[in-house]
Amino acid sequence: MVKHQPLQVYEKQVFVSFVTGIYGCRWKRYQRSQDDSSRWECTWFVILCSSFLLLLFWAYFWLVAQNDFNEFNWSVYNRSGEWRDETIPILASTTVGFSYITFLLILALFHISLGQQLNLYWLHKIGVLATLLTTISGVISVDDIWGDEWDILLVSLQSTAPFLHIGALVTVTAISWLVAGYVVRRERSNFQVMMLLIYMVVLLAVYLAPLTFTCSCIMDRHSLRPRPDIIGRRGVPMLAPENTMVSFNRALQYGASSLEADVTISVDGVPFLMRDRTLRRTTDVRKVFPLRQYDDASFFNWTEIRSLNAGQWFLESDPYWTVETLTARDRGRIGNQTVCSLMEMLRLAARANGSALLNVRRPPPEHPRYRSWFMDTLWAVQKAGITQKRVRTVTWTPDTDRGRVRGLPQTANEKLSVEEMRQRGITSLTLHYSKASHKDLQEYLANNVSVTVYPVNEPWLYSILWCSGVPSVSSDAPQVLRKVPYPIWLMSQNAYDFIWITSDLVSLAVVVGIFSFQKWRMRGMQSYNPEQIMLSAVARRSSREVNIMKEKLIFSELNNGLSSTEELCLYPENGYATYSHGDLSH
Repeated sequence: MVKHQPLQVYEKQVFVSFVTGIYGCRWKRYQRSQDDSSRWECTWFVILCSSFLLLLFWAYFWLVAQNDFNEFNWSVYNRSGEWRDETIPILASTTVGFSYITFLLILALFHISLGQQLNLYWLHKIGVLATLLTTISGVISVDDIWGDEWDILLVSLQSTAPFLHIGALVTVTAISWLVAGYVVRRERSNFQVMMLLIYMVVLLAVYLAPLTFTCSCIMDRHSLRPRPDIIGRRGVPMLAPENTMVSFNRALQYGASSLEADVTISVDGVPFLMRDRTLRRTTDVRKVFPLRQYDDASFFNWTEIRSLNAGQWFLESDPYWTVETLTARDRGRIGNQTVCSLMEMLRLAARANGSALLNVRRPPPEHPRYRSWFMDTLWAVQKAGITQKRVRTVTWTPDTDRGRVRGLPQTANEKLSVEEMRQRGITSLTLHYSKASHKDLQEYLANNVSVTVYPVNEPWLYSILWCSGVPSVSSDAPQVLRKVPYPIWLMSQNAYDFIWITSDLVSLAVVVGIFSFQKWRMRGMQSYNPEQIMLSAVARRSSREVNIMKEKLIFSELNNGLSSTEELCLYPENGYATYSHGDLSH
């Protein structure tokens, strides 16, 4: 007796082979399966999704943290003592890791949509695990070295939240195809119900997310205040060595209305410009005074300081990858720069009819000018010929010493209440952008308090501070902000509400449509048996387009087997096998 089984018809499935081959190294048909994925493979899918979300967060952090790359490198320098652009390897590894994980996740989602069993190749498992652990170690390291920078994530949402909402809306709407295909199956389980509930909660949260947004650029255009003034923070340190005359000149050329500098007092009482505690990074002190290269910069006299070159390091290290854009003449000027005195910078500001913001570092207690540093600063201001009202000082000193810098307007570098400012005689504030909330800024502006926010190097940050009404910003990149004649985006509350509600309604309609289609599709599939589907496929295809192969032909004997006269005949035209025995045909 022979059991007849129809030959199965296979079509070429190039795309399925591509997806399963790359994801699980299952290039051949017999290696694939449409059974439910094992718990172990589902666990790896969860790890893959977690890696993607963590890398998405990590990539977004570094995208918005471009505003503070200089601060990051400076923090690393203070720990290691060597200046390197540490952002390059971080950005390169993040790009590679994010691209790799995203590609694998897309392949996994194709597996689910095609009904294929998940089976991640072992080499990919190692890659996913390595990427995940590397990212986690990176997050821990940044939290240790640069923990305050996490605040930029909340600040950036003032600019990116409306666009991130649209992206999240598109994502959860697209995922509804997979969710619907899973929950409308004939088999019902508690896990299906849980998945549906989780999806509905996430969908509702995305729909209502704009209720939590605080975006300063969602406002009436007529309420927009004048463009904030730009202060050249140490000049233009991306195009010239910081705190040098060529850098300050460049800042004025790029439209800076004021100059900001870091002031240190020399051992003989001359205020000069230096950001670091030592002279190692920005001068050739290692060559000129090798035994004193780690000494505090304030313990050098002015003659020694003036003998150092303050520009060659910029050409050699190229800290911002901008040296190639400089002309030969600019390189020659930069290479001959010396350490700049406070008086030189103030005279330049006076000639340009600008103002100055000074960050004065008090000398150590053992310094001979420890008691008279404020008089040295005031003397330099007077000798420069600039109006004292146009010079503001940020002194890192106790309140008892603040009033001793007579005649110079005082500014605080910490967030204070209006009452505290009045009691301490402070006329303005210089705040880090992470400390300048929209609510606080509005309160200061209502009480006529001048606020300068730093560091502002990216157009998106400049735009939201402009919309908040900030009168001035301190920037390392005046050449970039000069190209921002108007906020990047600005819309009224009514316009944004219309976009928000319309997007939610369109998404809801698409989700309902997808669930309805998947349910109709599943009912249609359940009304056909496999042989009908196979025969329909054969009827629709020509013989040239269909590859017919015999997968199973099951023989079983009721007696002792077939005799030699028994013949087996295969008729591929109708897809069935028959045999004959003598005059009998089956």
